[in-house]
Amino acid sequence: MPDYSKVFTYETEGLSYTVSLYEADGKFYADIEVLDGAMDVNAIYIGDDDFSGDSVSLSGPLNMNGAQLDGEAIQWDDAEKVSDPGLGTEGEDKQSYVSQGDTLTLELDVDSLDAIDVFGIRATSTTTEEGSIKAVSDDPEEPEEPGDEPTFEKVFFGVSAEGEPVNGIFITGEPIEGYPDSLPEGQEATFENYLNYYENEIDDDAYDIPSIQSIVFYEFNDEGYPEELFSIEAPEGGFANADEVLDAYDAAIEAGALDLYGAEGESLELMAALSLDTDEEPEEESLEEAAAPEEDFELA
Repeated sequence: MPDYSKVFTYETEGLSYTVSLYEADGKFYADIEVLDGAMDVNAIYIGDDDFSGDSVSLSGPLNMNGAQLDGEAIQWDDAEKVSDPGLGTEGEDKQSYVSQGDTLTLELDVDSLDAIDVFGIRATSTTTEEGSIKAVSDDPEEPEEPGDEPTFEKVFFGVSAEGEPVNGIFITGEPIEGYPDSLPEGQEATFENYLNYYENEIDDDAYDIPSIQSIVFYEFNDEGYPEELFSIEAPEGGFANADEVLDAYDAAIEAGALDLYGAEGESLELMAALSLDTDEEPEEESLEEAAAPEEDFELA
C-alpha cells in the first residue's frame, strides 16, 4: 500500500469515493477508490487554497463550470482529461469506469503535492440521480499514523520436556549481564522481534512454539518486579507456528488489552512471559524473582 500524504473524500446520494495522493519513484499519483456506487471518470481538476487569478478549464463536456466551494467559485490551477464521456462499446469494462471496490490510479503532472488543497472530478455515467457529477473535495485528511508497537524490556519463554518443567529462556531488548540472549543491536524490542529471535535462534526440541500453552504479559512496577497485565491462552492443540502466536497477540491488542497502559504518550515497559501447561504451576513469587531486572539495570 502506498504511503499516502493526502486523502480527499466525496459523498453524495448514490456515490462516494476517496482520492489518495502519494509520491513514488519521483512521480506523483492519485488513487481514486469508489466506496459506494460507480462513475466514469472523465477529467480531474486540482487547485490550491488561493482562488485568485485565472482558472484552468477543459472544453465541452469536460468543463467544471458552476462548481463551487462554500458558495465561492473555484480557481483551478490544472486540469487533465482522463476519458471521453460515455461508456461506448466497452461498457463497464471501460478503463476509466470504476465501481464499488475499484481503484483508478492516475499519474499527476505536478511538481509537488503540497499545493493541492482542492480536488475536482468531472464524471458521467454515475449512480447519482443526475447521472453525472462536478465533484469538489477540499480539506484533505492527513492519513493516520500507525500506532507505535509496544516494546518489551525482556521476554520469558518457559518450556517443558515431557510434562516436566525446565528452565525458561529470557531474551532481553538490550544486552544485560546474566542474560545471554538479546535482540540484535538496533532492533526494536517488539513482541514480533522477540518471537522471531526465539524461533530462529533458540527453537529446538526443548523450546518450540507448539509447546506454548499460554502467554502472560507483565509490566515492571516501581520496585522493578513484573505485574501481570493480561494473558493469552493457546488454542486446543497448541499454536501451530509463530503466525498463530502473533495473530492471537494482535487480536488481544485490538480488543484493548493494553488500552490502560501507555496512554498520554507514556512509555510502555512490559515483559511477556510465555509458559507451558504443566502439572506444577510455578509460584508467583519465584516467577517475579526470576524475572526481576538486575539491581544495576535502570529502566528507561
